[in-house]
This record gives sequence, C-alpha cells and structure tokens, in this order.
Amino acid sequence: MNNGKLVINELSPLIRTLHSLSTNPNPNSISLPNPSSIASALQHFINSNSPSPGQSIHAHILKSGFNSTTNISIKLLILHVKSGSLYNARKVFDKMLKPTLSAYNYMIAGYFKANIFDESLQLIRKIALSDERPDGFTLSMALKISGVNFSLRLAKQVHSQIVRLELEKDEVLFAALIDSYVKNGKLSYARSIFESMPNRNLVCSTALLVGYMNEQLFIDAKRIFDTIIRKDIVIYNAMIEGYSRTAETAMRSLELYKDMQSFNFMPTVSSFVSVIGACCLLSALEFGVQVHNQIIKMNDFSHVKCGSALVDMYSKCGRIKHARSIFDRMPEKNVITWTAMIDGYGKNGIADNALELFNLMRDSRVKPNHATFLSVLSACGHAGLVSNGKEVFESMEKDFGLKPRMEHYACMVDILGRSGNLSEAYNFILRIPEKPNSDVWAALLGASRFYGDVEMADIAAKKVFELTGKERPGAYMALSNAFAAVGNWDGVSEVRELMKVRGVSKGAGRSWLGTDKS
Repeated sequence: MNNGKLVINELSPLIRTLHSLSTNPNPNSISLPNPSSIASALQHFINSNSPSPGQSIHAHILKSGFNSTTNISIKLLILHVKSGSLYNARKVFDKMLKPTLSAYNYMIAGYFKANIFDESLQLIRKIALSDERPDGFTLSMALKISGVNFSLRLAKQVHSQIVRLELEKDEVLFAALIDSYVKNGKLSYARSIFESMPNRNLVCSTALLVGYMNEQLFIDAKRIFDTIIRKDIVIYNAMIEGYSRTAETAMRSLELYKDMQSFNFMPTVSSFVSVIGACCLLSALEFGVQVHNQIIKMNDFSHVKCGSALVDMYSKCGRIKHARSIFDRMPEKNVITWTAMIDGYGKNGIADNALELFNLMRDSRVKPNHATFLSVLSACGHAGLVSNGKEVFESMEKDFGLKPRMEHYACMVDILGRSGNLSEAYNFILRIPEKPNSDVWAALLGASRFYGDVEMADIAAKKVFELTGKERPGAYMALSNAFAAVGNWDGVSEVRELMKVRGVSKGAGRSWLGTDKS
C-alpha cells in the first residue's frame, strides 16, 4: 500500500469498534465497521515483514460477531499462513462455504512450506471434487510434493492433467514437471519433455542439467550448459555443485568457480559451500583459504552453511585448530556444524575432544542425528574407547529416539573387535534385530584377521561371501591371510581355489575389505 501510515493510524479505531461490538449489551447501537477498512488493515499486515500482530484483528472479528466477506476471509487466511499459524488459517478455510482456488492455493503452499505434505496433497485432491479448476500453481505444488515424496505415480497424474487442461505452454509448470521426473529417477522422461519444448527456458535447462549431474552424466550436463547463451548464477551453482561431488571432477568445480567470477557473477552461499566441498575432496587447502577470505569480505561468514563447510574443510585438511576457531566464533550452529567438528576430532585422532564436544552438543538445543552418532562411534573405535562407545550407542535410542542403522552396528562391531573382544562382537551381531549386512560381518572379519582368530574369521568371511558374492574381493584375501598367519596352507589353497571358481580377482586400488557401496 502507498499509504501504510494511514492504515496504522486507522487501525486503533477499527479495533475499538470491533471490541465494542463484543462487549456492548446493545451492539445494534454501534455502527458496523466498513469491510473495506478491515480488508485494508489486513492487507497492510500481509504486506509487512511482521504480519503476526495483524492476527489480533481476527480475534476481535470473532468476538464481535462480524460476518466476514469472502475477500476478508481470504485475507485472514493469507495473514495466518504468512504468520506461520496454519491451525488458524485452516479454521478460516474450513468456515468458507465455497473456498476459492486462491484460498486452496494459499493453504496448499502454507502446508508445503511447513513440510506437511500430506495435508497439501489432500487439499489438491479436494479441488478435484469442488467446482474449482486447478491452475498452474496448484499443479506445480503437486509436482513439488511428488518430488519430495518420490511419487512417480503422482508426477504422471499431474502430467496427464497438464495435457488435459492444455497447460503445455506454461514454462514454469514444465520446469516443475522436469524437476519432478528428475527427482523420481526418470531422467529419460525429463529429457523427452525438455526436447519436446519449442522454447527451452533457463529454468527448464537448469532442472534437466541438475538431473544429469545427479546421475554423474557430466558430458550431457556440460552440453546443456554450453548451449545457454545468457547464463545466470543458478545454473553456474548447479554445475559447480555437481562437479564438487566426486574427486574425479572436483577440480572442474574450482575452475568453473573462477570462470564464473570472470563473467562478473558474484558467488553465493551455495557457490561457497560447493567449492569448499570440492576443496575437501582435493585437500586443496590453499584454494579453500582463498574462498574463506572471500566469505569474510562478503560478510557471509555468519551463515551457518558457510561456517559448517569451513569447519569440515579445515578438519579434513588436518587444521583442526582452525576448524575449532571457526566453530567457536559461529553465531549459529546446526546439527551439521556440530557433527563436522566432532567428526574432525575423530578423524584427527582426538577422541577425547570429540566426546567432550558431543556432551556439549547434548546440553545445547541441537539434537544429534544418525551422522553425529556415527562420527562419535568412529572416534571411539579409533581410540579404543570401548565403554564410551557402548554408552554412546545405547544413548541413541534411549535418549534421542534414534533407531541405530546398519552402519552404527558395524561401528560397534569394529569397536569391540579392535579391542580384541571377538566373542562379544560376534554375540552383538547375533542380537541385531535386522539381518546384518556385509559391512557388519566385514568389521568382524577385519578384527579376526588382526588377532589371528581363524575360526571367527572363517565364520565372518563366509557371511560376507554369502551377502556380496565377488563384489568384495578383499574379504577373500583377508581370510586367506588369516589362514596364512597360523600356517594353515590348506586353508589358503581352498580360498584361492574358491576365488578362481567364482571369478574373483583383487582389483588394483581396491580396499582390502571394501564396503557395501563399493
């Protein structure tokens, strides 16, 4: 509004009138407020950066018995959504005899922003039963939900609706459709839609490019990138992030980061986080320090994502004191920040500090997640802190309601195995409520080999063979070496023969045990 001050000045008389209607024994003697003045007052708060105080108008409307018009109801709904009060917004929505499409869309968007996707989807389905016809915004929200929930079926249903409603020219909607198919793992569908478009805009190109990057189809992604004449920071960030995920392409991430700035594109938080991640993979500390200085100059140091990335980089490059200095100066810390610092201490062999920081985290308002516990358990394992490891593991479910995952069980087996408690490690595996994966048995195999327990190594190795076949050649070598260590050459021959029969060969550069993901 152009006359915001006038609205504020008029607000107090409006509130007084509504209050009088609710308290006066003879409300008929009071002139009803003008609906347009109420609508103007609500619009003022909707447009402001602090919409919450405007909710008092609704409270007085309810007390006064004033009958809201459709226009006022929609504005009340928008006000509550912007204030984050979805409960009150839904009460307004449910009282509307025939909610308009605008009311539906605002409620859907409000629920989506609050990550209440089921409610958003229910309202979208409710539109189909009403007299309203979904528009591009409604369908784009449905596509976003399909991407979040990995619902290919929903994406296909929306696609059919787009065709039926003849909305194929809506470029924003098509970008959302491409993005949805990408997130649902149907890159071929996304590519087909993209290639059928007569006018391929930057948003659609970026959505498909992200899909290629997710599948590590770097040549295809680069081809799209090179065809775009007027690039923006978003597509640069998509390329930089994609390259930053693997050690083989991380250097391209640094090169593109420099190239982007030569074309006068200023780095954003997303740029910084991605390129720092690339520096971690390359151990490119010098480049990372330059990025750190840029972050300070651009006053983005206080951003929790930048700070967390820097903590992780300095930790992984062995500069643990630098990492802790940044950690301590960060005004805001989230679970990623805490986990990065704890993991840094563990990786640098300072388990006591990792445990101390974990206890500080427990006392803070930040709840540890599965990754946090994995970092703490790993630190305990490397330092041989068995009792601490047990205590941390037990606290996962007891204190934080986090069900251990297979990697946590594998870590506990490693902790027990490293300390020589092979029987306890084996019995621990037998008590795992789910079927243990090969990582769990590989941890026991590694410890059994180290301590020369051929019988336990044989048990563990056979489980690894059963679960992975020839995917983990290191397991065969571990069992063979365990037999060799005690002079059981018949056992060595049997393993070698088994490897030959199964076509197993130890690949160059492969881990001696590997992981389920290798």
